[in-house]
Amino acid sequence: MPDDALIHDRDAGLERLLEIMRRLRDPETGCPWDIEQDFGSIAPYTIEEAYEVADAIERESWSELEGELGDLLLQTVYHAQMGEEENLFSFQSVVRNISDKMVARHPHVFGDESREKSAEQQTRDWESIKAAERKDKEQAGALDGVAPNLPALLRAVKLQKRAARVGFDWPETEQVLDKLVEETRELVEARETLDADHVEEEFGDLLFVMANLARHFKIDPEAALRRTNAKFTRRFQAIEERLAQSGKRPQDSDLAEMDRLWDEVKAEEKARKSNKAGT
Repeated sequence: MPDDALIHDRDAGLERLLEIMRRLRDPETGCPWDIEQDFGSIAPYTIEEAYEVADAIERESWSELEGELGDLLLQTVYHAQMGEEENLFSFQSVVRNISDKMVARHPHVFGDESREKSAEQQTRDWESIKAAERKDKEQAGALDGVAPNLPALLRAVKLQKRAARVGFDWPETEQVLDKLVEETRELVEARETLDADHVEEEFGDLLFVMANLARHFKIDPEAALRRTNAKFTRRFQAIEERLAQSGKRPQDSDLAEMDRLWDEVKAEEKARKSNKAGT
């Protein structure tokens, strides 16, 4: 029988978590569900946990953040355990790899370079080091290494940043705005004259320009859309609450009534913001 002392030692830290994962994956005594998993089946959970970390930060829910960070750490431990089982890598090699990378990418902290640099210069140096790393990996193209499985909006921004580094970028935001008008016009024309596949293509072009506009405005488009999603959710729930006061549900209402309630909620939110700003 394995020794359970480490499993139940709440002060054992990371070694306890690593042992828990080893036990969960034990082919004879582990959890059947955990034993069946592989890199592909766990990857969606890894992505989900990363988003839940971001959500807790956005809501400034620090007590939740502690738990979400633990969930995200578990994902790293999970993948490391599977890597060790297949003799691909181990948790210690993962830690060594990222530690080496951080030291190499911060010569102004861990090496002989001066720390007297602006944040902008440090960012340029960081990108130069990353470019050299990609070259060592035989990733010669400017767009090589941008993960295909990133969320599409995030990947669009990363692709555009890479292209901009080699000079393929509009120098002025106004040019991006002009392109936005052009793509909007092309989408309207496609809707009227082309098939669904072409409409989808034009819609993608429009989203790509919107991502570029966000980059020029120095806005994170994912964060901006999450903020708007939260605003829509908040306002629609307020509509539901007001309808409920009259004994109604949205399906018992109509667009005119819900539009009126939406405008009321929107006006009240703006008034609260104005009052808050004036205090």
